[in-house]
Amino acid sequence: MNLRRFVAPETPAPAPSREAELERCELCTEPTGPEHGHIVDTERRAILCACRGCFLLFEHPEAGGRFRAVPERYLHDSGRPLAKADWDGLGIPVGAVFLLRGDEGTAAFYPSPAGATECLLNLDAWADLAAAHPLLAAARPEVEAILVHSDETEVDVFLVPIDVCYRLVGLVRVYWKGFDGGQEARELIDRFFADIRVRSRDFGAG
Repeated sequence: MNLRRFVAPETPAPAPSREAELERCELCTEPTGPEHGHIVDTERRAILCACRGCFLLFEHPEAGGRFRAVPERYLHDSGRPLAKADWDGLGIPVGAVFLLRGDEGTAAFYPSPAGATECLLNLDAWADLAAAHPLLAAARPEVEAILVHSDETEVDVFLVPIDVCYRLVGLVRVYWKGFDGGQEARELIDRFFADIRVRSRDFGAG
């Protein structure tokens, strides 16, 4: 499906020159600074760095066209936690997965040393879960994702900007070692999800 272009492993880029170290908006070429927003190009299935002006221009869906600003919201739903048994019923055999909704439906991917890897998703079972847990259906197509982190006892579910999932993919690609990832990778992943918990506000609070 088209979403594969978002999550396929990238070819390593050459080291930037001194002049290229200044980050610029990929729409208007204005400097962005290290902290900046992102825009999805829905035709190319690409994420672009954006200055504040361009980000605001495409922040509202009614702006239309091929560009959509990636929202900056992080949500969780403390009032409707996802039961471990319900999540296990989907048969996804990994501890972290993100789900993206596009024109062709919803697809699930997990971060791996090779990049983002698509895994099979029982769409009927996912639809049943989403009916009982509104947060799962609240992600805006193409620009937000449902990020799930599970262990042996519990499941954490977050709605996050889509670029957050790419950060997780990059973290795994760079630091994962061996079968279990290694201590450094596990610590960084734990820190990654701890940061998301801090950032997230309650979906039920509106």
